Amino acid sequence: MKLTPKTATLLVLVLLVALSPVLFPSGYYYRVGALIFVNAIAVTGIVILTGYAGQISLGHAGFAGIGAYACALAPVHLGLHPSLALVLGAAISGLLAFLVGRPILRLKGYYLGVATLGFGILVSMVLNNERQLTGGPDGMEVPDLGLRGLLKDAGLDLTNGQFWYFLCGIVLILGAWLALNLFNSPTGRALRALHGSEVAARTVGVDVARLKLQAFVISAVYASVSGSLLALQNKFITPDVAGFMHSIEMVTMAVLGGVGSVLGAIFGAAVLTLLPQVLTVFAEYEQLVLGLVMMLVMIFLPQGLLPSILRKIRGRDE
Repeated sequence: MKLTPKTATLLVLVLLVALSPVLFPSGYYYRVGALIFVNAIAVTGIVILTGYAGQISLGHAGFAGIGAYACALAPVHLGLHPSLALVLGAAISGLLAFLVGRPILRLKGYYLGVATLGFGILVSMVLNNERQLTGGPDGMEVPDLGLRGLLKDAGLDLTNGQFWYFLCGIVLILGAWLALNLFNSPTGRALRALHGSEVAARTVGVDVARLKLQAFVISAVYASVSGSLLALQNKFITPDVAGFMHSIEMVTMAVLGGVGSVLGAIFGAAVLTLLPQVLTVFAEYEQLVLGLVMMLVMIFLPQGLLPSILRKIRGRDE
């Protein structure tokens, strides 16, 4: 029986999450794996916005910052459980994306990129300057999620690294499933038509403005969940989570792996998360080597790592 692309992608993700720990030489790699999954969740949102709808955002780390600080502030000031704070952060990010997206998504190209960049910088400035609320550049502690204790009581005793590895892996699989379902839905086909040509999409009855806004809101929620999981995992957060470089990392991961493919973008997130770990042997040349690798990929594999590799393999088979 031939697998559909959606089923094959989900099967690969499930196998990777379930079987990768067999290869881990120490518990440290659970932490690295969880960080890959957290980044991949945000990058999956970028795929929906950029890969499906063809819109650019250079400020999505702002939504990650909102999700992260929601998990730090809501339990303290509102008495919410951290898991509910995650949901609240996603709701706030979605609402803010809706309000901000209505005017800025009328822009195109680098004008849109600059506008979203301004939003991200604004969020970062607020988090840095509101010292009494957010702790400023020094950051603040994040309450413990508390679920590991419940699992232990139920007979499933996981270390901290294992718990976050599997939790973030499950959230990533769920996020990928939703993104793949969107791709094959009528809305997904309309988004891809919009990506190809806004004029052509409009002539066949596609509500271009509404679809752009939907993609922007959905991707903002993905980024917010990613930021929340990062904060809950680290139990500490700083405004760097909403910084400009984090936004650039998200876009770079998506483009590096293949922005039109969910699995490709997740692969890009894994590569860009692992490279700094591998390149520590080069010490002060780490950034230089990382930049060189990215340049070579963009020159010789312009469609992204995974789609280009798969295309070459199929070409040899044929």
